[in-house]
Amino acid sequence: MTVRGDRYGAAMTDAAASTGTTRGAPGTGPLVVMSGVNKHFGPLHVLQDVSTTVDRGEVIVLIGPSGSGKSTLCRTINRLEPIDSGTITIDGQPQPQEGKALANLRADVGMVFQSFNLFAHKTILQNVTLGPIKVRGKSKGEAEQRAMQLLERVGIANQAGKLPAQLSGGQQQRAAIARSLAMDPKLMLFDEPTSALDPEMINEVLDVMTSLARDGMTMVVVTHEMGFARRAADRVVFMSDGKLVEQATPEEFFTAPKSDRAKDFLSKILTH
Repeated sequence: MTVRGDRYGAAMTDAAASTGTTRGAPGTGPLVVMSGVNKHFGPLHVLQDVSTTVDRGEVIVLIGPSGSGKSTLCRTINRLEPIDSGTITIDGQPQPQEGKALANLRADVGMVFQSFNLFAHKTILQNVTLGPIKVRGKSKGEAEQRAMQLLERVGIANQAGKLPAQLSGGQQQRAAIARSLAMDPKLMLFDEPTSALDPEMINEVLDVMTSLARDGMTMVVVTHEMGFARRAADRVVFMSDGKLVEQATPEEFFTAPKSDRAKDFLSKILTH
């Protein structure tokens, strides 16, 4: 992987030289450190020696052509996809392999998918309170109070008593975001959260995500929404063929991409 002469390149070089276990106890240093990560699906090498970091409070947007490895990278962070080699540390700790430690990791790392994955037979309020009650051990009253605050924040408090099927796609996705936030995660992962939505519903979800970014939530976002990347990202990471090709601030990336591959990609998606 080409490491470019900027502070992001330096971070990647540093990550590649370390497993991350020396970067400080929980609460200090980068929140996520990926070092030499490889992942195969059969003969397909979908992640190739990926090394990077995610700082606390940082918003990283992963972009690139379909099949470049963006979603797979996102899913390795909470071990929805196990890696073949390399290391991933979360909050200074090696990524757990199984059992209760892995369950705890997934409680601390919220994830919002393309599909909403809400429980169809439970109300929106019940969907949001289930995790805090079952996993965090909160009382029903405490969980419901917090859930209503979060549903208010994402703009659907008036839908709390409805079933998912009674909501629009945009409302369901906002409910899914509230459900993840209810676990008080250290990090939020978004895997193309607007790709299944009708065009008129996309902005209502992106507005919630922009608000989270503004409030300091650590986020890794896979998206094709370039406007969101420009507006909300601290760093844009461009992937192609399983590699991190280029990373920079949104201003740098969109106005002066360095790699030919990124230039070609942007010329195709920013023509209109």
